[in-house]
Amino acid sequence: TDPRFEFSDEASLLAHYRGLEAKVNARVGELFSLTPRAPFQIRPIEAFRAQSAAGGEYMTPSEDGSRPGIFYVNTFDLPTRKTWDAEDLFLHEAIPGHHFQLALQQELTGLPAFRRFGGQTAFIEGWGLYAESLGRELGVYTDPYSYFGRLQGELWRAVRLVVDTGLHDQGWSREQVLAYMYANSSVSQPDAVAEAERYIAWPGQALAYKTGELKIQALRREAEQALGERFDIRAFHAQVLKDGSVPLEVLQAKLSDWIVQQQA
Repeated sequence: TDPRFEFSDEASLLAHYRGLEAKVNARVGELFSLTPRAPFQIRPIEAFRAQSAAGGEYMTPSEDGSRPGIFYVNTFDLPTRKTWDAEDLFLHEAIPGHHFQLALQQELTGLPAFRRFGGQTAFIEGWGLYAESLGRELGVYTDPYSYFGRLQGELWRAVRLVVDTGLHDQGWSREQVLAYMYANSSVSQPDAVAEAERYIAWPGQALAYKTGELKIQALRREAEQALGERFDIRAFHAQVLKDGSVPLEVLQAKLSDWIVQQQA
C-alpha cells in the first residue's frame, strides 16, 4: 500500500510500460535472432471489461496485418497497479513473452490454421513464464523493488498451483481460494477476484503454466551442459519458437535432436 509504488494517473502508467518496451528492445538482439514481423502496441484495457480482467493480457495481431499485437494493461482501480509489478508483467505478456511466441506462430503460413491460431497452454504459458526469467539478461530487474516483483510473480505461481488443485481436486470454495491468496501473497483485491474466478472456470490452466516453464528451463540447462562454450542462446530460443506451439514431448524431442546436431 506504499504510495510511492503507485502511478499518479493512467498516462503515467502507460508511459512507464512504453519506457520498458524501449529498454527491453535495446537488448533483445542479444538473446533472439528470430522475432516477429508484426508491429506491437501498448493500450489500456477497455473500461467495459477492466473490472473482471487480469492485470495485463496480450492480443495477437490480425492475420491480414491491419491490427498489431497488443499488450493490454489494466488501469482499473489504479492504486492497486504497482510499479514493482510492471517489469515481470511486461516480459510475460509482451516482449519477449506472448508477442514473440504467438505473433511468430501466426506468421508460419506453412502450418494448418489450427496450429497457427491455437496451441497448447503448457507451451504458450510456459514460454510466458520462462520469458519472465530473462529480465536481468534484458536489462531489467536492476533495482530491488522490481526484482521483488519478479519474486512475487514466482510466489504467485506457487499459490496458483495450490488453489488450482484445491478447487478441482479438494473441493475448495471461492472464499477459501481468496483467503489463501491474501494470506500467501501481496495480491490486490481486484486481481485476486479476477484470478480466482478464472481458475474456477479453467481447470488445470495454472498447473499447465508451471509444467511448461519447468520443461523449457530444463531443456535450456540440458543444452548448456551438453554444448558448453558452443551453446548459443539466440539459436536455442529460435529452436524453441520456430515451429509454434507444440506438445512438451515434441519440444523435448526437437531440442534433443538439435543438441545432437550442434555437437556434430
